[in-house]
Amino acid sequence: MPSFKNSASAGIVTELAEVIVANRAYLSEIDGLIGDGDHGVNMAKGFGRAAERISVKDMSFGNALSELSDVLMSEIGGSMGPLYGMMFQDMSESVEAAEDVDEKAFGKMVRAGLEAVQSIGSAKVGDKTLMDTLVPAVEAYEGAIASGQGYVAALEAMKVAAAKGRDSTIDLVAKIGRSARLGERSRGVLDAGATSCCLILTALADGAAKRLSA
Repeated sequence: MPSFKNSASAGIVTELAEVIVANRAYLSEIDGLIGDGDHGVNMAKGFGRAAERISVKDMSFGNALSELSDVLMSEIGGSMGPLYGMMFQDMSESVEAAEDVDEKAFGKMVRAGLEAVQSIGSAKVGDKTLMDTLVPAVEAYEGAIASGQGYVAALEAMKVAAAKGRDSTIDLVAKIGRSARLGERSRGVLDAGATSCCLILTALADGAAKRLSA
Protein backbone atom coordinates (compact mmCIF):
# COMPACT_ATOMS: atom_id res chain seq x y z
CA MET A 1 0.00 0.00 0.00
CA PRO A 2 1.41 3.45 -0.91
CA SER A 3 2.60 5.54 2.06
CA PHE A 4 5.21 8.03 3.17
CA LYS A 5 7.45 7.91 6.21
CA ASN A 6 6.19 9.93 9.16
CA SER A 7 9.73 10.32 10.50
CA ALA A 8 11.04 11.86 7.27
CA SER A 9 8.16 14.13 6.29
CA ALA A 10 8.25 17.25 8.46
CA GLY A 11 8.94 19.06 5.19
CA ILE A 12 5.25 18.80 4.33
CA VAL A 13 4.54 21.28 7.12
CA THR A 14 7.34 23.68 6.17
CA GLU A 15 6.14 23.59 2.56
CA LEU A 16 2.63 24.35 3.81
CA ALA A 17 3.98 27.29 5.76
CA GLU A 18 5.71 28.63 2.66
CA VAL A 19 2.37 28.61 0.83
CA ILE A 20 0.66 30.58 3.59
CA VAL A 21 3.48 33.12 3.82
CA ALA A 22 3.45 33.56 0.03
CA ASN A 23 -0.29 34.30 0.17
CA ARG A 24 -0.09 36.76 3.04
CA ALA A 25 -1.18 39.80 1.01
CA TYR A 26 -3.88 37.89 -0.86
CA LEU A 27 -5.49 36.57 2.33
CA SER A 28 -5.42 39.99 3.97
CA GLU A 29 -6.91 41.60 0.87
CA ILE A 30 -9.82 39.16 0.88
CA ASP A 31 -10.31 39.57 4.63
CA GLY A 32 -10.26 43.33 4.31
CA LEU A 33 -13.32 43.34 2.08
CA ILE A 34 -15.68 42.12 4.81
CA GLY A 35 -13.45 41.67 7.86
CA ASP A 36 -10.53 43.18 9.74
CA GLY A 37 -7.98 42.65 6.99
CA ASP A 38 -5.45 40.94 9.26
CA HIS A 39 -5.99 37.29 8.36
CA GLY A 40 -3.01 37.03 6.05
CA VAL A 41 -0.72 38.91 8.42
CA ASN A 42 -1.61 36.75 11.41
CA MET A 43 -1.46 33.51 9.46
CA ALA A 44 1.88 34.31 7.83
CA LYS A 45 3.35 35.27 11.19
CA GLY A 46 2.30 32.05 12.86
CA PHE A 47 3.11 29.68 10.03
CA GLY A 48 6.41 31.44 9.35
CA ARG A 49 7.52 31.18 12.98
CA ALA A 50 6.58 27.52 13.11
CA ALA A 51 8.51 26.76 9.92
CA GLU A 52 11.65 28.39 11.34
CA ARG A 53 11.50 26.17 14.42
CA ILE A 54 10.71 23.00 12.53
CA SER A 55 13.59 23.55 10.12
CA VAL A 56 16.22 23.49 12.87
CA LYS A 57 14.90 20.41 14.65
CA ASP A 58 14.77 16.71 13.81
CA MET A 59 11.01 16.22 13.62
CA SER A 60 8.51 13.78 12.23
CA PHE A 61 5.46 14.90 10.26
CA GLY A 62 3.32 14.48 13.39
CA ASN A 63 5.79 16.45 15.52
CA ALA A 64 5.83 19.25 12.97
CA LEU A 65 2.04 19.48 13.00
CA SER A 66 2.21 19.71 16.80
CA GLU A 67 4.81 22.49 16.64
CA LEU A 68 2.61 24.41 14.21
CA SER A 69 -0.36 23.95 16.52
CA ASP A 70 1.56 25.26 19.53
CA VAL A 71 2.63 28.43 17.70
CA LEU A 72 -0.81 29.15 16.29
CA MET A 73 -2.54 28.76 19.65
CA SER A 74 -0.06 30.72 21.72
CA GLU A 75 1.56 33.35 19.55
CA ILE A 76 -0.83 34.83 16.99
CA GLY A 77 -3.94 36.94 17.31
CA GLY A 78 -7.33 36.74 15.72
CA SER A 79 -9.92 34.00 15.89
CA MET A 80 -8.27 31.72 13.35
CA GLY A 81 -5.10 31.04 15.33
CA PRO A 82 -6.79 28.99 18.06
CA LEU A 83 -9.14 27.39 15.54
CA TYR A 84 -6.37 26.18 13.25
CA GLY A 85 -4.26 25.42 16.29
CA MET A 86 -6.83 22.94 17.53
CA MET A 87 -7.20 21.48 14.05
CA PHE A 88 -3.48 20.81 13.73
CA GLN A 89 -3.24 19.54 17.30
CA ASP A 90 -5.80 16.83 16.66
CA MET A 91 -4.26 16.06 13.28
CA SER A 92 -0.93 15.59 15.03
CA GLU A 93 -2.36 13.32 17.72
CA SER A 94 -4.08 11.23 15.06
CA VAL A 95 -0.97 10.60 12.99
CA GLU A 96 1.88 10.72 15.53
CA ALA A 97 1.96 6.96 16.18
CA ALA A 98 1.90 5.96 12.52
CA GLU A 99 5.26 4.82 11.19
CA ASP A 100 3.98 5.03 7.63
CA VAL A 101 1.25 7.48 6.64
CA ASP A 102 -0.89 5.45 4.29
CA GLU A 103 -4.30 6.36 2.87
CA LYS A 104 -6.07 5.23 6.04
CA ALA A 105 -3.80 7.23 8.36
CA PHE A 106 -4.10 10.35 6.21
CA GLY A 107 -7.88 10.00 6.17
CA LYS A 108 -8.00 9.64 9.95
CA MET A 109 -5.82 12.73 10.21
CA VAL A 110 -8.01 15.04 8.14
CA ARG A 111 -11.16 13.67 9.79
CA ALA A 112 -9.63 14.42 13.21
CA GLY A 113 -8.88 17.96 12.07
CA LEU A 114 -12.46 18.46 10.95
CA GLU A 115 -13.88 17.09 14.18
CA ALA A 116 -11.60 19.38 16.19
CA VAL A 117 -13.00 22.44 14.43
CA GLN A 118 -16.55 21.17 14.83
CA SER A 119 -16.00 20.63 18.56
CA ILE A 120 -15.16 24.27 19.28
CA GLY A 121 -17.57 26.11 17.02
CA SER A 122 -21.10 26.03 15.68
CA ALA A 123 -20.30 26.82 12.04
CA LYS A 124 -21.63 24.51 9.38
CA VAL A 125 -21.58 24.33 5.60
CA GLY A 126 -23.41 27.34 4.20
CA ASP A 127 -22.37 29.77 6.94
CA LYS A 128 -19.53 31.28 4.86
CA THR A 129 -16.63 29.96 6.93
CA LEU A 130 -13.75 27.54 6.58
CA MET A 131 -16.28 24.74 7.05
CA ASP A 132 -17.47 25.33 3.49
CA THR A 133 -14.01 24.15 2.42
CA LEU A 134 -13.12 21.64 5.13
CA VAL A 135 -16.27 19.51 5.23
CA PRO A 136 -16.58 18.75 1.50
CA ALA A 137 -12.83 18.23 1.17
CA VAL A 138 -12.68 15.61 3.90
CA GLU A 139 -15.83 13.93 2.62
CA ALA A 140 -14.42 13.85 -0.92
CA TYR A 141 -11.21 12.20 0.30
CA GLU A 142 -13.13 9.60 2.28
CA GLY A 143 -15.51 8.97 -0.60
CA ALA A 144 -12.67 8.43 -3.06
CA ILE A 145 -10.95 5.96 -0.74
CA ALA A 146 -14.22 4.11 -0.05
CA SER A 147 -14.83 3.72 -3.78
CA GLY A 148 -11.37 2.25 -4.32
CA GLN A 149 -9.86 5.15 -6.27
CA GLY A 150 -6.57 4.99 -4.35
CA TYR A 151 -4.45 7.37 -2.30
CA VAL A 152 -3.26 9.76 -5.01
CA ALA A 153 -6.70 10.04 -6.60
CA ALA A 154 -8.24 10.70 -3.19
CA LEU A 155 -5.75 13.49 -2.51
CA GLU A 156 -6.69 15.05 -5.84
CA ALA A 157 -10.40 14.69 -5.05
CA MET A 158 -9.81 16.47 -1.76
CA LYS A 159 -8.10 19.36 -3.53
CA VAL A 160 -10.89 19.71 -6.09
CA ALA A 161 -13.59 19.67 -3.40
CA ALA A 162 -11.67 22.18 -1.29
CA ALA A 163 -11.46 24.62 -4.20
CA LYS A 164 -15.13 24.17 -5.02
CA GLY A 165 -16.04 24.74 -1.38
CA ARG A 166 -13.90 27.87 -1.22
CA ASP A 167 -15.51 29.27 -4.35
CA SER A 168 -19.00 28.53 -3.04
CA THR A 169 -18.52 31.16 -0.34
CA ILE A 170 -18.67 33.95 -2.92
CA ASP A 171 -22.44 33.53 -3.16
CA LEU A 172 -23.05 33.04 0.55
CA VAL A 173 -24.08 35.52 3.23
CA ALA A 174 -21.91 35.39 6.34
CA LYS A 175 -23.73 34.01 9.38
CA ILE A 176 -20.87 33.76 11.87
CA GLY A 177 -18.12 36.15 12.96
CA ARG A 178 -17.68 39.86 12.45
CA SER A 179 -18.62 39.75 8.79
CA ALA A 180 -22.09 38.46 9.78
CA ARG A 181 -23.02 42.00 10.81
CA LEU A 182 -22.85 43.02 7.17
CA GLY A 183 -25.70 40.77 6.13
CA GLU A 184 -26.29 40.84 2.38
CA ARG A 185 -23.26 43.07 1.92
CA SER A 186 -21.05 40.07 2.69
CA ARG A 187 -22.27 38.33 -0.46
CA GLY A 188 -20.03 38.46 -3.52
CA VAL A 189 -16.72 38.03 -1.67
CA LEU A 190 -14.69 34.92 -0.87
CA ASP A 191 -14.44 34.03 2.79
CA ALA A 192 -10.86 34.43 4.01
CA GLY A 193 -11.00 31.39 6.29
CA ALA A 194 -12.38 29.18 3.54
CA THR A 195 -9.60 30.47 1.28
CA SER A 196 -6.78 29.79 3.75
CA CYS A 197 -8.27 26.38 4.53
CA CYS A 198 -8.16 25.56 0.81
CA LEU A 199 -4.51 26.57 0.69
CA ILE A 200 -3.77 24.37 3.71
CA LEU A 201 -5.54 21.28 2.41
CA THR A 202 -4.06 21.69 -1.06
CA ALA A 203 -0.55 21.99 0.37
CA LEU A 204 -1.05 18.93 2.58
CA ALA A 205 -2.30 16.94 -0.40
CA ASP A 206 0.54 18.11 -2.64
CA GLY A 207 3.13 17.37 0.04
CA ALA A 208 1.79 13.86 0.56
CA ALA A 209 1.48 13.14 -3.19
CA LYS A 210 5.04 14.31 -3.81
CA ARG A 211 6.38 11.91 -1.21
CA LEU A 212 4.25 9.03 -2.46
CA SER A 213 5.78 9.43 -5.90
CA ALA A 214 9.34 9.85 -4.66
